[in-house]
Amino acid sequence: MPSHDWKLSSYDYKLPQSLIAQHPAPKREQSRMLFLERKSGKISNRNFTEIVSLLPESSCLVINNTKVLPARLPGKRQTGGKIEALLIEENNNGDWSAIVRKAGRIKQGERLEFCDGKLLAKAKERLEEGKWLLEFEETERLKERLEDVGLPPLPPYIERRQASDLQNTKDRERYQTCFATELGAIAAPTAGLHFTPEILTEIRNRGIEILEVTLHVGLGTFSSIDQEDIRKHKMHAEFFSVSSQTLRQLQVYQNNNKQMINVGTTSVRVLETLARQNFKESSGWTDIFIYPPCKFTMTDGLLTNFHLPKSTLMLLVSAFCGREFLLSSYQHAVAEKYRFFSYGDCMLIL
Repeated sequence: MPSHDWKLSSYDYKLPQSLIAQHPAPKREQSRMLFLERKSGKISNRNFTEIVSLLPESSCLVINNTKVLPARLPGKRQTGGKIEALLIEENNNGDWSAIVRKAGRIKQGERLEFCDGKLLAKAKERLEEGKWLLEFEETERLKERLEDVGLPPLPPYIERRQASDLQNTKDRERYQTCFATELGAIAAPTAGLHFTPEILTEIRNRGIEILEVTLHVGLGTFSSIDQEDIRKHKMHAEFFSVSSQTLRQLQVYQNNNKQMINVGTTSVRVLETLARQNFKESSGWTDIFIYPPCKFTMTDGLLTNFHLPKSTLMLLVSAFCGREFLLSSYQHAVAEKYRFFSYGDCMLIL
């Protein structure tokens, strides 16, 4: 029989619906932050701005500079029936795999309109699990067009009654980190949403270096686990990259045992992937799946948001600080009415 750490049901917890954040804090830095100290087992309530003083001296902060693609596309069929597509991944031919809602009657070869006719595509091939391969008429500048007409791909637990509501809110700005530069994610690396340029400057002024990596958040981060034995789960691969200079620095830091504080589970996945590859590749695809027990090579601290029950993200954080410690901290957060998930509060684990 597997240990409790290998059972999916061991990563469940009760969360009142009212604690799922529907909107970001009025200002990025106004989030609350739960501080977990692994050695002592102490949990304390903090404000996010305190991260400047809590980071260890001479440590290195690693952030994910991926930029969210406005990949949510309201549209309609030739019959006039409404549909909605979430673009997932581009292939070598410039076609996109997409999850299409209300796609049951779409026919292969059918012409589809998105974003009030501003984007046109052909339903090229039906894929597995409700996905379609879409061939857009405009391929070379599609990502630029998406930034103009596409909508933020907010997760389903953030309710916006109409797709058009996203045009009239701050979601375009706030579902993006202040350091996002590399376009390609279909979801935000949410631990980074709390930072402002001013806080990053304060951190640098303390002598703490900030390194940027890229992992384009895709389905791998959010795909549900459908087996009780978590070891049988297979992650969907996601693209990562770092500059050659950053790769060299990371290797030096590992050799010198420099403390690495990762912002978000995505940064953890990049660094642990690089370490397992002995820093031979600066880019590629990773399907690394981190769950207890795990020996971390490049992670000495972690800033992360509160995650959905039974998610791969929760397993990764449990591997870092211990499942029981994490569950007790979540219970504390619920009792203290912290705000959960993408637009919610965060926790710093050192």
